[in-house]
Amino acid sequence: MDILKIRGEMRAGKNLFDLPLRVTFYARVSTDKDEQLNSLENQVQYYTQLIRSQANWTYVPGYIDEGISGTSTRKRDSFLRMIADAKAGRFDFIITKEISRFSRSTLDSIRYTQELLEYDVGVLFQNDNINTLDSDSEFRLVVMAGVAQDEVRKLSERLKFGFRQAIKNGHVLGNDKLWGYDKKDCVLTINEAEAKVVRRIFHLYANEQIGIRRISQQLYNEGYTSRKGNAFNVLTIRHILENPKYKGWYCGNKSQTVDYRTKRKVALDEKEWVMYPDPAIPAIVSEELWNRANTLYKRRSAQMMAHQRGAQFHNRYPYSGKIICEEHKASFHRQVLKNAKGEKEVWQCRVYRNGGRAACSAPQLEKGELDQVMAQLFCQMVQDKQAIMNAVMGVIRSLPDKRNYRQEMGHVEAELSAIYAKKDRLLEMSMEGALSIAEFKQRNGAFNEQARELERKLETLKKEQEKNRLSAAKIGSIEAALEEELSFQDGVNSDLVTAILDYILVKKGSTKERLSLDVYLKLGNPYGVILDRKRACFCFSPLKNITPNMGSRTT
Repeated sequence: MDILKIRGEMRAGKNLFDLPLRVTFYARVSTDKDEQLNSLENQVQYYTQLIRSQANWTYVPGYIDEGISGTSTRKRDSFLRMIADAKAGRFDFIITKEISRFSRSTLDSIRYTQELLEYDVGVLFQNDNINTLDSDSEFRLVVMAGVAQDEVRKLSERLKFGFRQAIKNGHVLGNDKLWGYDKKDCVLTINEAEAKVVRRIFHLYANEQIGIRRISQQLYNEGYTSRKGNAFNVLTIRHILENPKYKGWYCGNKSQTVDYRTKRKVALDEKEWVMYPDPAIPAIVSEELWNRANTLYKRRSAQMMAHQRGAQFHNRYPYSGKIICEEHKASFHRQVLKNAKGEKEVWQCRVYRNGGRAACSAPQLEKGELDQVMAQLFCQMVQDKQAIMNAVMGVIRSLPDKRNYRQEMGHVEAELSAIYAKKDRLLEMSMEGALSIAEFKQRNGAFNEQARELERKLETLKKEQEKNRLSAAKIGSIEAALEEELSFQDGVNSDLVTAILDYILVKKGSTKERLSLDVYLKLGNPYGVILDRKRACFCFSPLKNITPNMGSRTT
């Protein structure tokens, strides 16, 4: 369809119904309740009859989304399929009830109508009396879509108000499958069989001070399992310990929606939570036990975080904790020395740093020297570099060929098309009276579940294909990077040192001019290294793979 030509004919006085157009429709309801599904059937029947009753129009089967919000188009499969079909030129015109059927987001509505116009496809928003084939339609669209978007904002505010009123009236909102409780009509009652497990968890954690992983194992050994018959998940136990409902308290305002359109939420700091004793929530454990368990949980969490931060700090450098003084069984610490030429990184025995040369005679090591030693050592280990490269690249090149993703995705897409065709036929049968509403809902729901499963499979295949796809350019880059890495021309890679080096023992009797080192690797035999600083050279000799007695090795 030529948009400019059509607009010219309309300005000349032609009616929309006089134009030879291939016409389809889009229908959507925001819930899957019976009355909404009935409304959807009425929409489909109305638009089908309207399009077919026009002599100049050619009917194209419509696009239908069920039980999906209008705030976002991301999960509206039929809508996105309609956009793709428009791009493919399968129709000229779309009829829909109102702007909010497309989207309640102003930006989305405008963006998609403009995109459709680029594909030479017009849209009639019937209730809003906006036809995008009219030249002045965009201005009216902006105004009407803005109104629709404001309705979503007002609806969001009304829902929040309703939640607050429900809580004031003693209705418990939130998880309907909270362990230890049964919930009916927003009222919680204790499920004694499950509550027994909750009390056991708090006792083991707070009174016996058993860790969460051990609690999971002990509960399983005692015959307590999840609703699916498995051992309790560690995350489930953590949620139970942290949830104030178990002591009979309400807890809200833990997160806040920052954008009502995208529904993006942010977690709030614990200081901003709203917590208070709630008579509508029966307690399973005492406040004293709950508070004691959570005090212990927070203390352990803080200790774990501190340990992780310490480990990260300790391992920032590849030689951290890996250079040991044989004389004192103490680790070498990093030091940065500054002079007129710049900075130099060295490693010094901890005893020397604390007491000076009188306390320890071990010389300091320069990082540059250590890198050279490790590079030469790795070169000796990598005897046939080309053979290693050929083996690695052979494995990489063979990976993408092991699976025909295109063929698998083609099969899935064919199955999806067949499902959509069955859904269209099912809807036609319902409109013709061949199916009851109940039977339509049951069979249509089964088709929807099959379609969702196929879409998930298709998305997984696409991700796997992208992850395994290697172009010729990428393979060339990998090969060049591998060759450079194995040449050690730019020294040794820090990650390689961290991965392969176990530790370096600085031998007794080492001097500033001549150092004796034993290098122990995580794979292969250890090496003895003599570093001669006067001659600016070093030599290697294999050692027997026997770890010396390091005593109380400190780091």
